[in-house]
Amino acid sequence: MFDMGDYIIYGGEGVCVVEDIGCPNVSGANKDRLYYTLSPLYRTGRVFAPVDSPVFMRPVISRDEAIDLIRSMPGVEGELYENSNLRFLTEHYQQAIQTYDCTGLVKLIKDVYLKRAHVNAQGKKLGQIDERYMKRAEDMLYGELAVALDIDRREVDAYIKNALALIEAGEEFNG
Repeated sequence: MFDMGDYIIYGGEGVCVVEDIGCPNVSGANKDRLYYTLSPLYRTGRVFAPVDSPVFMRPVISRDEAIDLIRSMPGVEGELYENSNLRFLTEHYQQAIQTYDCTGLVKLIKDVYLKRAHVNAQGKKLGQIDERYMKRAEDMLYGELAVALDIDRREVDAYIKNALALIEAGEEFNG
């Protein structure tokens, strides 16, 4: 069980802060169940989630885990996934997104960058589904890294690029 003030990943909402634990005063809430009152960090509104909800929930990664993840990024291999069947393409990306695993999100982003380079070399543009899922993966990953590293979400991309430049130059990256 999470505590008030904890940052968690809650399904498709991404990073949320646990504002309260108890039975919310909203219609439809089962008075015999405990709920988390969650406040998504990157959108407005509140979510009332039963503590025993089947929706995916986990704590946000720690600062050390975020730094280790960034260090591991050069070793994450992207692969070219080509499928002209939009349903299969969507399912492929959806499976990767629904793991809520940071390394899996890095891989998905690298897969789409690889595909973009491949289609650009053929004089084509990347498809909307590819773009949509890459943006979604970046939003999920960058939102979590921002909280773990205690930086603004808009700074995450530059932070990663600087860290990877240090790593590529053979220098120590300690966050």
